[in-house]
Amino acid sequence: MSSISSSEYSACITTVSNDETARKLARSIVESRLAACVNIIPGVRSIYEWQSTIHEDNELILMIKTRQEFVPQLIEFVKKNHPYDVPELIELPINSGNQDYLKWIDGIVKKQSST
Repeated sequence: MSSISSSEYSACITTVSNDETARKLARSIVESRLAACVNIIPGVRSIYEWQSTIHEDNELILMIKTRQEFVPQLIEFVKKNHPYDVPELIELPINSGNQDYLKWIDGIVKKQSST
């Protein structure tokens, strides 16, 4: 199994309240070439405090695979296109992985810098 060790790649996570928003945001992120792939993971229950009240809501997770150098642009994109006042977007470094998959991410995300 071929793998490389690198923190050049990131998996970023955000949450949304419904499938329509998830699909629209995921598609726009990929179309903008800020990520090579966005997985939509349904069935998440979030418990959080917002404006001094504890909330419990059903949400979907978007797992966004990109290059680390594009994370600041991704954060700004999500903030502008997300319906939440303060959308979650956290970055998890990908420390190792299938070299072919990481090269595939390069082929999609790096194209943005040349256009």
